[in-house]
Amino acid sequence: MMTPVDMLKCRMQVNKNLYKGVFDGFKKVASAEGIKGLYLGGMPTLIGYSMQGMGKFGFYEYFKYLYSGIVGEETAMKYKTTLFLTASASAEFIADILLCPMEALKVKMQTSTTPFASSFMGGISKINAAEGLNGFYKGLTPLWMRQIPYTMVKFATFERTVEAIYKHILGKPKSEYSKFEQLGVTAAAGYFAGIFCAVVSHPADTLVSKLNNVAKAEGESTGTVAMRILKDLGFAGVWAGLGPRIFMIGTLTAAQWGIFDSYKVFSGLPTTGGAAPVAKKE
Repeated sequence: MMTPVDMLKCRMQVNKNLYKGVFDGFKKVASAEGIKGLYLGGMPTLIGYSMQGMGKFGFYEYFKYLYSGIVGEETAMKYKTTLFLTASASAEFIADILLCPMEALKVKMQTSTTPFASSFMGGISKINAAEGLNGFYKGLTPLWMRQIPYTMVKFATFERTVEAIYKHILGKPKSEYSKFEQLGVTAAAGYFAGIFCAVVSHPADTLVSKLNNVAKAEGESTGTVAMRILKDLGFAGVWAGLGPRIFMIGTLTAAQWGIFDSYKVFSGLPTTGGAAPVAKKE
């Protein structure tokens, strides 16, 4: 659903003068490439972010449970923001390894000045033939730089926002509201968290988009290329495409939390946030 916005965001990061804005971008792409052009990179986006989402949310609950058990319930409650941050960082570290190959293909398909590949498998084969495994993972470190702070802010802000909504806006404990009402809180807190994490991670997101479109000189390390890109971009350049990304990430984060908590409700589990973290029993 958000692929057209993501595609325009990536192109604006690679060439900030390409479009005057989001609506100008939609008009130009639709005119030149048709509706199909707005959905370039849709398949790697679907596969990559599905794998990343499963890893991120699943491992977040696992690490939250694991770390609560290690430090004990009292310490986990006292330092619960630290618990949220460490659990989410641990989960995202793993999730990004699952995402990185598809992110590399997505960015190349969306930002190449000429069609990068005619199909999903054609794109996989082209990257593999040209760069081997490194072609799929050369953006992993910048991806960690983007996604780990992003996810730490996303999960910690979400958990704290849920608590604040029940305490300061609704005024009653979470248990006194229906599951449907709790899911409404989930969606609202998710969108709010999405705005924050989009801003925090945007410079690294711009770097990932550029890195997957810049050739390395012989013997040049990924770190050297990254520093060269940042120098060329300047401070203003790393913020190109922020508006579309805030809209995209806010919407996606609300949807992700909504789907995740809906599944938990369907499975007989409580919605996320607004309650003490569960410690491992002795």
